[in-house]
Amino acid sequence: MGKNMLFIYNPKAGKAQIKSNLLDIIDIFVKAGYEVTAYPTQGPGDAVRAVKQHRDGYDIIVCSGGDGTLDEVVTGMMQCEKKLPIGYVPAGSTNDFANSLGIPRSMVKAADAVVNGQNFACDIGAFNDDTFIYVAAFGLFTDVSYETRQDIKNMLGHTAYLLEGVKRLSSIKSYWMKISYDDVCLEGEYIYGMITNSNSVGGFKGITGKNVELNDGLFEVTLVKKPANLLEMNNIVKALVDKRVHSDAFRSFKTSRITIESDQEVAWTLDGEFGGDHYKAVIENKNGALEIRIP
Repeated sequence: MGKNMLFIYNPKAGKAQIKSNLLDIIDIFVKAGYEVTAYPTQGPGDAVRAVKQHRDGYDIIVCSGGDGTLDEVVTGMMQCEKKLPIGYVPAGSTNDFANSLGIPRSMVKAADAVVNGQNFACDIGAFNDDTFIYVAAFGLFTDVSYETRQDIKNMLGHTAYLLEGVKRLSSIKSYWMKISYDDVCLEGEYIYGMITNSNSVGGFKGITGKNVELNDGLFEVTLVKKPANLLEMNNIVKALVDKRVHSDAFRSFKTSRITIESDQEVAWTLDGEFGGDHYKAVIENKNGALEIRIP
């Protein structure tokens, strides 16, 4: 009996490189014994709907695009009672999560890993009523990804994020927050925070710390306090770029659940996409919740 695959792809992701690889990718899937249904996404949120409405009758769902496309497919799958394995052929500008999983940058090699690889029970993040796969963040630079136009991302790649991020330095905002995890409660003003399950964020490898495991049931958390002056701000930015998140301005730890409350609405980004404005964020690690196909 044949195997059925739903292949969801974002035709605009990255440099629209799927256009020159699509036939080779589908050929690899078919040669491996899959009957493939290809579904090009039509806009934001479409991949979530595609998974929820069309998943029945398939053995695996494979997606191709950036981290945002993967996030939508994972979100849709987490809303389904029966979970299917997910394959990923990265085609975005940074592909943080694919790098963490060791998925090849080459789309053809990534497609081969889908059909010849193994399933990995990966942790998934729950954010209030939403889902993220590798990062939930607020504050400094977090709006860069979803406010950078797709054509600029395609043309400049990772450089686009850096150029857009520099514009934010003159308008840094801080938030008074109450942060609770395990038996700890913190209160203070923060300009940035990230809750991650990845070896890299925004293309910066190693910024989430050492010994990162994607299936240990724990998040890596980094919080940045409000700087007292411009010199401290410059040191914070330099530390982030140099991946030296061990100064007095930073607090880093691991936890499976964290609650972050503020006296004003805070804009969050989930896997590089806008995650809404929230007074309170309850973030929980769902240990091994989904199987991702890896080499």
